[in-house]
Parts: sequence; structure tokens; C-alpha cells
Amino acid sequence: MSWTTADIPSLDGRVAVVTGANGGLGLETARALARAGAHVVLAARNQAKTAAAVADVRGGQPDASLEVVELDLGSLASVAAAAQAIGAAHPSIDILVNNAGVMGIPERRTVDGFEMQFGVDHLGHWALTAQLLGALLEAPAARVVTVTSTAHHMGRRVDARNPHLKGRYGPWRAYGQAKLANFHFGLGLQERFAAAGAGAQSLVAHPGLSHTNLQVVSAAEEGGFWARFFQRLAASSGMPAARGALPQLRAATDPQAQGGELYAPRYVNSGPPVRRSVLRRLGLKRSIEVLWEVSERETGIALEPAAAERPATTARA
Repeated sequence: MSWTTADIPSLDGRVAVVTGANGGLGLETARALARAGAHVVLAARNQAKTAAAVADVRGGQPDASLEVVELDLGSLASVAAAAQAIGAAHPSIDILVNNAGVMGIPERRTVDGFEMQFGVDHLGHWALTAQLLGALLEAPAARVVTVTSTAHHMGRRVDARNPHLKGRYGPWRAYGQAKLANFHFGLGLQERFAAAGAGAQSLVAHPGLSHTNLQVVSAAEEGGFWARFFQRLAASSGMPAARGALPQLRAATDPQAQGGELYAPRYVNSGPPVRRSVLRRLGLKRSIEVLWEVSERETGIALEPAAAERPATTARA
């Protein structure tokens, strides 16, 4: 039997945070988690779009427990404000889905001067995860799911001397680097959870080829051959967002899933969500070390579970 949202166990009393939850995979992830009983924090940048997403979810589930927090992953100040708001309201967080991202766009910089794809897809999530770490460790068995892509196979590990690809930018080179960083981040975080003896687990997921607005934006902004190609391919043969979200939902909720695992479609870019082998292990340890060094240096934020400060409130209703 293929895994579906019907297999998600009861999430009553649990708190889930989903980035980019106002459309595509993020919206479908938030919808499914809320349907299972979780209180879902929709963390997203465009507030008008997020309000529409809330109305969409509640249109099918009037009693859905939803909360909106403004989050611009391209601004460390916005990430800090969002993390503070979420942490103040929820001393314990059970699920964090690092879902939001941009793909194949022209070269540009975040507010903090980071290359946009690396800055949003990885560094913004690095900062958010680090600043929610205390609340995640307060939960009895938290899950952090970081969403990568099959494009991580074409990526190269971040260059510590030039992480923002100055003078070397290409839309798809930058996207491959960002998605490989997501892959390394998810695996590296699990290593650190295990070393700290934490109950939290970190997993990685990718949606395969899913038909979402990601390809539309890429084609409109970058406009090159590959952007148009992926837009047409996703429109003609991509999975709908509800199916594309299944790997990250399984990683976040399946009681049998374990930290350090990768969940993806059975047939690489399509099919039901299954556990896949973690490939590209040669040099993996060094790649993770470099990513940690670069991420701490660029954001000024350390991410070490062993040193994380837990919230003062520890009781769960």
C-alpha cells in the first residue's frame, strides 16, 4: 500500500511550523498537518497570499488551528523577528518543515548581501532553525524536515571562498548549490542531534517534479531555455502539489521514519513517497563541515544543539 495523508497519525496537541506555507507544497503540507490535528504556523512573506491560504484551508476544514507569522527568509532581521514571535507563543515545537525556496532566478542579493538562492533556500532556514532550536529540543521528539530537490545532484558543495558565486553566477549553478546545501544541512543537523543525545531528528525530503508556481516564477524572471523547459515539463507531467508534498509529510509524521533519512518519490521524480538511499557520501563529512563554517560566518549565528538554550517553560498540556 502506498503512503498517503490518511497514514498521518493524530497530531492533536502538536505544533508545526511550515515555511512558505501560503502556496504550492507548503500550503498542501500545512493543510494535511492541520487536518491531522496539529496547530500549524504558516510562516511566509506575502501576507495577502497567506491570508488567502488560510481561507483556503478553512474552506475545507473550518476548525483548522492556524496561525500566521510573517517571514522573509531573505532578511535575517525578519527571520529573527519571526523566530522570536513563534518561540514566544510556543515554547515547544514538534515539527519544522523548511519548505520555502526560490529557483533558477536572475542574479540578485538578499537584504544582507547574500546570493538570493543560497540566502533564501539555505541561510534563511539555517537562521530560523538555529533560533527555534531551544523550542524544538523542548519537544519530546521533534522533527526538522528540510526540503531539497533532485537538482542537488547537479550542485557542488559551497565554496567557502566564494559562497555567493561572485563572478561565477548562473541561475542553475546557484540553484544546484542551494539545494545541495539543503541536503547537507539536513544530514549535518541529524549528526549534531545524535551527538548531543537530543530527542529531535532531522530528515531530508524532495518532491520530485511537482507542478507549482516555482517553475512559473522561474520562467517569468529568468526566461532561459531551462526555465521554460521545466515549466512546460511540470505543467505536462508534473505531480500536483498535494502529491508532491507527500515525501515531506511522510518525513515529518511517519512514526517509522528516522533521523538522517531521505524521503522522495519512488520513481525519482514521480510516484508515492518512499525512503531513498542517501547517495553522494564521498566527501560528505567535509562538505557538511564547510557548510557549517560558511553558514555561521555569513549569518553570525551558531547552530549547535548541544549548546542550545531550552525555554524555561517545559510542561506540555
